[in-house]
Amino acid sequence: MSRRGPEQRSRAINPNVPNVARMYDYFLGGKDNYEADRAAAAEASRLNPDAVLCARENRAFLGRAVRFVAESGVRQFLDVGTGFPSMGNVHEVAQSVHGDARTVYVDYDPVVVQHGRALLATDEHTAMVERDLRKPGQILEQAADLLDFSRPVCVLLVACLHFVTAMEDPYRIVKRLMRSTATGSHLVISHVIKTPKTIAAAAAYQGASAPVVLRTETQVGRMFTAAGVEMVEPGLVRVPSWRPHLNALAEEDAERVDLLGGVGRKA
Repeated sequence: MSRRGPEQRSRAINPNVPNVARMYDYFLGGKDNYEADRAAAAEASRLNPDAVLCARENRAFLGRAVRFVAESGVRQFLDVGTGFPSMGNVHEVAQSVHGDARTVYVDYDPVVVQHGRALLATDEHTAMVERDLRKPGQILEQAADLLDFSRPVCVLLVACLHFVTAMEDPYRIVKRLMRSTATGSHLVISHVIKTPKTIAAAAAYQGASAPVVLRTETQVGRMFTAAGVEMVEPGLVRVPSWRPHLNALAEEDAERVDLLGGVGRKA
C-alpha cells in the first residue's frame, strides 16, 4: 500500500500547488484558498460547468445526512477528510438536534487542522485531529479520546474517498473504520462517479495535491457492502435526490450532479 511521503505532504500545503481542500473551499464561496487553487478550480469548472453545483449540493447532502442520523438517535460523529470549516459544519447540525453531540474532525492537511482548531477552541464536545484517512487505525485511536466506540457513531467519508487510489484500497478503509463501531452506527459516503463531464474535469486535478479517482456506481456501492452496513432509503442516489427538501433540484437537474451519496446503518 502506498503512503503519503514528505513530497506528497509538502504538495498538500504548498500554496503554489493546487490543493483539493482549498479548491473545494473556493467552489463553496470560501476565502481559504490561493491563486493556484482558484486557477485549478476555474479550469475544472470550464471542463465541467456543473462543478460548483456539485460542490454545493454535496455540502447540502452532508447537512441532511447528519440531521437524519442525529434524529435517529446518534450523538457521536467522526468526520474524516473534513476539509476547511464552512457553513453548516457537522457539529453545528448535530448539536442543533442534540446539544451534547460530540464530533471529531479528521484531516491530514495541517493548515485545515489549524483552521478547524481555531473555530472549535471553545467547544468541549468537538475536536480536530491531524491524521490521514489512509491510516484508519490511527484515526480510531485518537478519536477515542472524545468518542465512545461502545456506543453508536456516525462515520462520515464525504467527498474524500475519490482521492484514494485503488492501491490505497478504499474498501479496506471503510471496513476498518466500521469494524470498530457499535450496532446502530451509521456510515455516510459521497463520491464522484465516472461520467464524460467528470472524466474531463479530472484533468484539472492532475497537478493538485491529490488526483481524482473516478469510480462507477457499482464500485461506490461496494464500499457500503465492505463496511457491513445496510443502506437506508432511498439508497445510493445522486446527492440532491437523497431525502431532498421541498426546494430541492428537480429530478432532471439532479442528474447534472455527478456525485452519489448514501447512508448505511450497522445492524
